[in-house]
Amino acid sequence: MLAPSAWAGPDAAGASVPQQGGRPAASAATASTPSASPAGTEIRDWVERIHRAALAQSYQGSFVVWSSTGGMTSSRIWHATDGTVQIERIEALDGSPRTVFQRGELVRTFLPQAGLVKEERRDMPGLFPHLSQADSEAVQRHYRARVVGRDRVAGQEADVLWLAPRDALRFGYRLWMARPSGLVVKLQTLGLRGQVLEQAAFSQIDFEAPPTVAQLVAQMDELHGLRLLAVPLVKTTAREAGWQLRRPVAGFQPGDCYRRAAAVQDKLPMPPLQCIFSDGLATVSLFFEPYDAARHGSGPRRLDMGATQTLALRAAAGDTWLTAVGEVPQETLRMLADQIEPVR
Repeated sequence: MLAPSAWAGPDAAGASVPQQGGRPAASAATASTPSASPAGTEIRDWVERIHRAALAQSYQGSFVVWSSTGGMTSSRIWHATDGTVQIERIEALDGSPRTVFQRGELVRTFLPQAGLVKEERRDMPGLFPHLSQADSEAVQRHYRARVVGRDRVAGQEADVLWLAPRDALRFGYRLWMARPSGLVVKLQTLGLRGQVLEQAAFSQIDFEAPPTVAQLVAQMDELHGLRLLAVPLVKTTAREAGWQLRRPVAGFQPGDCYRRAAAVQDKLPMPPLQCIFSDGLATVSLFFEPYDAARHGSGPRRLDMGATQTLALRAAAGDTWLTAVGEVPQETLRMLADQIEPVR
């Protein structure tokens, strides 16, 4: 999500992470600052700062996501809040034109070439996945945190925090928090060897002339000449949808599930379903659909897209095709897929 001409890959904007004993080393901007292992209260303070920043900061800017597999996307971002309501507009600058608005659980994706606006009601991750929903107690259970110094990103002075996983079932993170707001302006997802799997960062951010909630609401509601396609989703839980984990997996707890209301009305044997599991920071989505031998085959399929991993296979129930997607190692996806079972 930055203009390609402003992006030089993983080493841009102070992102170089040379390996030292399998761990990411501090960049030149942070190397002179001693590391510190924060107490649990400090971890809670950081998480609370991230939450407060999302509610307190209105801004606009340019944003890039880079993946170790070579993918890169750039976007323009508008974020507005009045302290209670938050609304965000994300305009893709690569590929087919598309703009996504999110206000609470209402998400509208504008596809001008198709003359279409797709509308859904569901929780969506923000620009820095899952940070706005991070749970401080879970972060302490599953990650070790330490300060690795200070840096400057998109003109913002920032504290750099490293969240190292306590086991091999989740990835690590380095995040840059603007001073004094706490707004996250850059995030790296780190693999099990400390390598950068994905980087998301602002190249430019403007707090002086931010949009207002009213302005973005008006843009979100402007549907002239476009067809609105509502995707009816029903919020449920894994158990209510007929699924459970046989045993807990690496601290990943079941969260919301979504299924298509139309499929329920059509009385299909098993409606398409998405269930979300989280350890408080990282999340995994499990997608369930009826098994089709001609379309799905029989063997498992794996896909590595940098930080995002995918595993698709025939579930133990036999008549279900399960696709697991998340920013976690493949082993974690496999464990979740092995433990998911129908409610008896």
